[in-house]
Amino acid sequence: MSQAPVDVAVGISSTRRDFGERVPQPADEPQEPKYDYPGIPTTCDGAEAVVHVETNISQGTGAYPITSSTTMGGGFNAAAQNGRPNLWGDQLVFMEPESEHSAASFCEGFALAGGRVTNFTSGQGLVLMKEVLYTISGKRLPVVFNIGARALTSHSLNVHAGHDDLMSVADCGWGMLFGRNAQEAADLCLICRRAAEASQTPFFNVQDGFLTTHTVETARLPELEFMREYIGPPQEKLVNLMDPESPMMSGVVQNQDSYMKGKIAQRWYYDRVGPALSEAFAEFGRRTGRKYDFLKKYRTDDADFILIGMGSYMETAQVTVDYLRDKLGIKAGCVTIYCFRPFPGRQIVEALKHCRAFSVIERMDDPLSTTGNHLTREIKAAFCDAATGQMGQEPLDRIPHIYHGAAGLGSRDVRPADIIAIFENMIDDGQDYFCVGIDHPLALKRTDDPDLRPPGGFSMRGHSVGGFGSVTTNKVIATIGGQVFGKDVQAYPKYGSEKKGLPTTYYLTIADEHILTHSELEFVDLVVLNDGNAIFSGDPLDGVVKGGAVYMQSHYEDPADVWARIPPEKKAAIRERRIRVYYCDMVQIAREVASEADLEMRMQGIVLLGAFLRLTPYARDSGMTDDQVFAGVEKALRKYFGKRGDRVVQDNLTCVKRGYSEMKEIPQEMIQR
Repeated sequence: MSQAPVDVAVGISSTRRDFGERVPQPADEPQEPKYDYPGIPTTCDGAEAVVHVETNISQGTGAYPITSSTTMGGGFNAAAQNGRPNLWGDQLVFMEPESEHSAASFCEGFALAGGRVTNFTSGQGLVLMKEVLYTISGKRLPVVFNIGARALTSHSLNVHAGHDDLMSVADCGWGMLFGRNAQEAADLCLICRRAAEASQTPFFNVQDGFLTTHTVETARLPELEFMREYIGPPQEKLVNLMDPESPMMSGVVQNQDSYMKGKIAQRWYYDRVGPALSEAFAEFGRRTGRKYDFLKKYRTDDADFILIGMGSYMETAQVTVDYLRDKLGIKAGCVTIYCFRPFPGRQIVEALKHCRAFSVIERMDDPLSTTGNHLTREIKAAFCDAATGQMGQEPLDRIPHIYHGAAGLGSRDVRPADIIAIFENMIDDGQDYFCVGIDHPLALKRTDDPDLRPPGGFSMRGHSVGGFGSVTTNKVIATIGGQVFGKDVQAYPKYGSEKKGLPTTYYLTIADEHILTHSELEFVDLVVLNDGNAIFSGDPLDGVVKGGAVYMQSHYEDPADVWARIPPEKKAAIRERRIRVYYCDMVQIAREVASEADLEMRMQGIVLLGAFLRLTPYARDSGMTDDQVFAGVEKALRKYFGKRGDRVVQDNLTCVKRGYSEMKEIPQEMIQR
């Protein structure tokens, strides 16, 4: 952009990468086949992706909000309150009863009456529903519940990712699909619905709480016409079991002479689930080009050692496998399980039987089970059947060594270093049971922790106290990076249930390709200190690459005053890594611009967006004029603040422009002197 001095516009450079530059493709490279419905490019988090699907194909929901599924229920409710009909013109219904148990009962009644219904829940909310979940499956009601998988309250309260809530209801007779990112959350939601209605079996569509539900990523949302064709109108797919013209008994009392006959007879329906899923996977891939199956194998054909698991950290495993193979020469592979119910035992055995050893990682811990956590037990049982020829094939002559462990409980960070430690444990024939990411006698030690972000990417880490609007700003920046500059993005926050007034960290990566690492950023090009005191605590400069930058809050005008107040040890790190230091009085800008008192603190964070436009080359390299760039910025701001009115949107845009024009830099000669 013309106003930015050259040395500022390219200020964040890294010897490791040249971000913002696309790699040209050879002219003779074969073109990918064209698909009818490749998806609508956008940026969204996993919750928004699910809301996009459900508000278009469902007719209603009974939901009792619980973290981390709250934003899904809130999004559906907003659509209902705004009078939005679904694809077939039905007015959406949102009902919030007194508990999750009642919400599930509402969904049961809605489905009994022939309605297409959904639900959004997590953790204790899902467990509270369990009584009703059995009833829904027993009555063959093909509902879809969307889950933000969350750790259960056991020794303490945690609102973050865990799979123990899902494992606690795995015996209820529901199908279960697990996604790894926002794209898969949307796609699998549709696949769940098609398979559920084809087999008259309810399904859970699962994503990791916060790590997927609240992580903004680049995605392609299913087109309306595709959803209309792929799912079909509810009136043609569902049966009203309460129609007085066609009376039917459901949920009757059965005594000794009848109950068992009806229960075993249900197997006829469950035998249809696998084929229905196979058909739904195949048709989805044929129309969209996005391929799914019961599991996803990655570089397993000749692998000696394989990692298998479910959820977002399996993308981190995938890029770590590339590093192990391409840099260290280890024949590594990984397997992502998309479908936990029906359990794909035969496919898992086929994927793993030729390796020397494999490790199962699970986002839960069941200490009283002596054979492993839920997924481990299922895999061991599948190999037992295969070894004795009970899968209709020749008995296995050997079973690989099976290691298993706990990873990522309560959203504990799972890094490439942890994945590497798991492979090293297999290579060294180490612990049969392990955990990663904590200090404990069972924990595997981290050794190598490589930077596995996409080449040419840009990463930012922000430190704030109580938010300052920084989490929303991070989402806005991701939206601009994806929808204005056409990049792949990933943005997510780290905070606890007690966020207000306490430290908040947020992360952003922008690249030219899909970002696979779902872990906290240790290597960053820019660190943002929304609270000026953050420079005095901890090590906010940790991980800043050589030639990177710091952007901080300061009410001082003179760069000498800002530099004088940076602690000596931080000055030494800045000099050694030749870090550029930028500053701005975000507090004063927000105070002067905010037209509503409650927005003053939130607008401090939005000033950062102006600095982002100055400190990165994306606006300059886009070929757009300043007016075009700020028009894109305004559109992104309207997505997040439009409901507050145009004045609030314009106030935020003013903050962005002032952040762009009022940012200052401490001269390098002052830093290096």
